[in-house]
Amino acid sequence: MTTEPHDSTGDARMDLSRQFLLAMPGMVSGELANTVIYVCEHTEHGALGLVVNRPTDLTIGDLLQRIDLPLSLEIGPVREAPVFFGGPVQTDRGFVLHVPRGQYSSSIALGDDVALTTSRDVLQDVAAGNGPARLLVTLGYAGWGAGQLEHELSRNAWLNVLASHEILFETPAEQRYDAALAQLGIRASMLTGAAGHA
Repeated sequence: MTTEPHDSTGDARMDLSRQFLLAMPGMVSGELANTVIYVCEHTEHGALGLVVNRPTDLTIGDLLQRIDLPLSLEIGPVREAPVFFGGPVQTDRGFVLHVPRGQYSSSIALGDDVALTTSRDVLQDVAAGNGPARLLVTLGYAGWGAGQLEHELSRNAWLNVLASHEILFETPAEQRYDAALAQLGIRASMLTGAAGHA
């Protein structure tokens, strides 16, 4: 018999919005192995997140040119920033995580002045050199159905920790996993691929 709380009434529902999920070695396989995922939204209907530590070979400048947006000389170093693999769902669609929120047509506020925008207007601003001060662009996202993420967490597939702007926008991609782990006081060498219960 289990005494674990459940959320059938919704009273004690888990909400991991604006947290990082860290894939546990040996517990998460395939395209999401070794990832850091920023959870944009987590409700009783499921969760949506973006992988933030897997850059592709595509730059933001390349992406803007592919969608026929002329690049201003004002675009600056963001032109060479990588586009990230955001997850295996809708990999042909762009998602822009940015600060400040701004006023874009298809945008959801994620608290702390962070927004997730899927409309072209944010990329038009970036191309013109007027884009958000900090941004992370992905193709695709990671998604979970109702109860699926909670089930994976109960199997020790993920660690979670409050997300930080510094890790999201300033820490080099290859250091984000270790930096997020460090917020929990853990080093990657301490993790094993086997789940255990004391």
